[in-house]
Amino acid sequence: MNDVRNIYKPIKARLTEVIDESPLIKTFVLIPEEEFSFGTGQFIELSVDGIGEAPFTPSSSPHVKDKLEVTVMRTGYVTDIMHTLKPGAFMGIRGPYGRGYPVETFFGKEVIILGGGCGLAPIRSLLYALEHIKDKLEKVILCYGSKTPADCVYKPLFNRLNNTEKFEAYRTVDKPDEGWDGSVGVVTTLLNKIRFNLENSIAVVCGPPIMMKFGTIRLIEMGFNEDQIYLSMEKNMSCGLGKCGHCMMGEFFVCKDGPVFTYRELKNTPDIWK
Repeated sequence: MNDVRNIYKPIKARLTEVIDESPLIKTFVLIPEEEFSFGTGQFIELSVDGIGEAPFTPSSSPHVKDKLEVTVMRTGYVTDIMHTLKPGAFMGIRGPYGRGYPVETFFGKEVIILGGGCGLAPIRSLLYALEHIKDKLEKVILCYGSKTPADCVYKPLFNRLNNTEKFEAYRTVDKPDEGWDGSVGVVTTLLNKIRFNLENSIAVVCGPPIMMKFGTIRLIEMGFNEDQIYLSMEKNMSCGLGKCGHCMMGEFFVCKDGPVFTYRELKNTPDIWK
């Protein structure tokens, strides 16, 4: 008789490291009790026994099977408890679920990534995946914005990308501090500074809904086609299995049909930016 995994039962994982990314954001480094695979852009349900669970997109490389990194912002009861956990604690991983980035369709293209806030978590996983296939890509450009310099996550990532062949990374902030000497303004202003071949490019947008809305509008204004723009949507994906209906968005279950969509798929869906 075949061993069929219970899709509702989490895999136990040991917390080995907690990294402070910003005042409200921490990255949890987890070692699952069994090998765990996911596609970049897919999500998991991360749980604390006796407390609850919440959906997150892993921020680590999909090519690493024995370790998982999940970046968590404090937004409510479950994430408040998660932020109190120390190395040695155990958490649960359920998944992976949904449709991730179709990286095989990026071959031979220039990839423009527009990110904001905690949206850099799934983007970091995508960047790791693109680094793995960089010989098959023309160029990767990351444009990222945060409210303040302190709110930027994965700060060492930007220098590393700018020292990686075929990669460019740019940052901007809404509110600079005394030590900030970079760009100031919303993230879409960075699109004015980059050079790329529009006809041979695709764009990825991930971040807070308002940033995704105006980022997508700007990309359309620049001449991107609707099927050249990939959106990573975040909804209340409670069950991850298309059963509870909490993540319904028009005709779509975000947990099953997404969370990655093209703008063409969603453009006629009401309230997609809420």
